[in-house]
Amino acid sequence: METLTSPLTNINGLACSNCGTTYTAHEAHTLSVCCHLPLAATYDLQSIPLTKEMLQQREATMWRYQELLPLFSNKHKVSLGEGFTPILSLSNLAQKYNLSNLQLKDESLNPTGSFKARGLSMAISKAKEFGTEGCIIPTAGNAGVAMAAYCAKAGMRAVVVMPRHTPKAFQEECLWYGAELHLLDGLINDCAAFAKQLNADGHLLDVSTLKEPYRLEGKKTMGYEIAEQLNWQLPDVILYPAGGGTGLIGIWKAFGELQEMGWLPESIKLPRMVAVQAANCCPLVETLEGRQLNAQQYNGKATIANGLAVPRPIGEQMMLRVLSESGGTAISITEAEMIEGMQELGSREGLFVAPEGAAVWMAARKLINSNFISPNEHILLLNTGSGQKYMDNVSGMYAAN
Repeated sequence: METLTSPLTNINGLACSNCGTTYTAHEAHTLSVCCHLPLAATYDLQSIPLTKEMLQQREATMWRYQELLPLFSNKHKVSLGEGFTPILSLSNLAQKYNLSNLQLKDESLNPTGSFKARGLSMAISKAKEFGTEGCIIPTAGNAGVAMAAYCAKAGMRAVVVMPRHTPKAFQEECLWYGAELHLLDGLINDCAAFAKQLNADGHLLDVSTLKEPYRLEGKKTMGYEIAEQLNWQLPDVILYPAGGGTGLIGIWKAFGELQEMGWLPESIKLPRMVAVQAANCCPLVETLEGRQLNAQQYNGKATIANGLAVPRPIGEQMMLRVLSESGGTAISITEAEMIEGMQELGSREGLFVAPEGAAVWMAARKLINSNFISPNEHILLLNTGSGQKYMDNVSGMYAAN
């Protein structure tokens, strides 16, 4: 394989998220050898050859930030046009609840219909760059679809393992992309155990959440976009649906990088980050509130928000760090509340969001009522996917107006 050097990226290397031990970016990695925990990419942010003015001339995709991404060569880029999703004003709901500034970044407009396109575009691009023949993923739905699509584009083998109760739309889309699909009884942790058996010889790259370092780099572009789209200002609070937590961690990572580069006003206060989970599966909430030491033995249940059914996230420590550093919190939302949120966003704003996105809106309502969020603050919600894929879960559950 060619020597991986390029003016495209200012990546320095990789660092263990726990102890900081460094690793080279010129070899493929999964978890850190030192702590067996996620690795995160580091960059030379002081000498980056990029300006805000340069961004204005670039394509409206996540690849506009290429110097802050880990790919060495554009010839390995596997892209379907992901990123630069809109930030929408929820003016009708803001008026109803007397809120000054309520917005939503709509990730359902990504390729394959969810925010997972960002991370998998990056992970598959790096897998291609390192000469990987194929990838395997345990998934609650959207990540498997995205991996299958980007592997198809890259000409790579794709093996997807998902819970049997996952809506048919996710299952069938994987098949249309040519993936090998395995269905299992249980949740994503059960799928992960089966994927490990399937890949016992290590022939496939496991692109599970945070088990390789590059999905995080794709997801962090949401943070860059939030800052750029808001003219380098930031909201007071960001609410994000956190299953595996890569997006929550990535957005916070992006804000830190922008600060170090001097791209944010010196006086700016970073947003409070809120991790939103399902009441049926809320390991982070249980740990944060002291009912368990960590999520390693947590047992969750299925939820209509498939992406939130992650009972034992490997990134728990990283998510807790984000909440602590930002002054944020974690909150859980019931199935009935998600349905109410879907209906309210649909009937008031014309947005058919995923249950995860509805959970975020209902979390905002609850945190306003508890005074964690003030009505005059700038509130940004993240909708991570399209509600259309979840029809098996929610069909006929709307209430009559």
